[in-house]
Amino acid sequence: MIKMLHAMLQGTATSLEVFFLTLLFAVPLALPVTAGRMTKNRILSTVTKIFLLIIRGTPLMLQLLVVYFGPSLLCIWINKEFGTNIRVTWPRFLAANVALIINYAAYFAEIYRGGIESIPQGQYEAAKVLGYTKNQTFFYIILPQVVKRIIPAMGNEVITLVKDTALVQVIGVSELLRVAQETQSRLFSFMPLFVAGVFYFIMNWIVEAVFVQIEKKLAYYK
Repeated sequence: MIKMLHAMLQGTATSLEVFFLTLLFAVPLALPVTAGRMTKNRILSTVTKIFLLIIRGTPLMLQLLVVYFGPSLLCIWINKEFGTNIRVTWPRFLAANVALIINYAAYFAEIYRGGIESIPQGQYEAAKVLGYTKNQTFFYIILPQVVKRIIPAMGNEVITLVKDTALVQVIGVSELLRVAQETQSRLFSFMPLFVAGVFYFIMNWIVEAVFVQIEKKLAYYK
């Protein structure tokens, strides 16, 4: 039991690394994606829409496989066509993080856009009358309201991210669920999967508690 828990904790540490790195980069990366989606430049807006459609319209598992194997397959094609000897390999853990960051940046971007578009146009007009610049209007008036409105949706996505870290095992990253499956095969017991489920539940319970506290802090008028 102690050996099993030790292995499970190591897998959990990997899952948490993937989780925090994805949040660290996806949350800010979603901002320029949102800007591209909402811009009046038709070319940039169209390109962003196509990007979001592809990312949100294909399975995350497929994206993980493409990000990890894609560069190698591309190099094989280039070598075959042009007689070169280019080789590109990169760590599985890095590929997993890149795929998750791109995927969640797309989803966060749509959440941001929904929050921004939910603000009444009258607030922009009132800020203009009061002499605020566009940047001042956005950062001092619009953004605080957007943050408050998108917290529930962001909470749902973050909870989903905790569970989606299990998908990185498809490219060989030894995270919590993979360790549980390997331990189950070795011990011929369902216990490792049960323990993994408990670990995922605890992680999601903590995430839920954090977002509940954030919502309470932002409930100014209650």
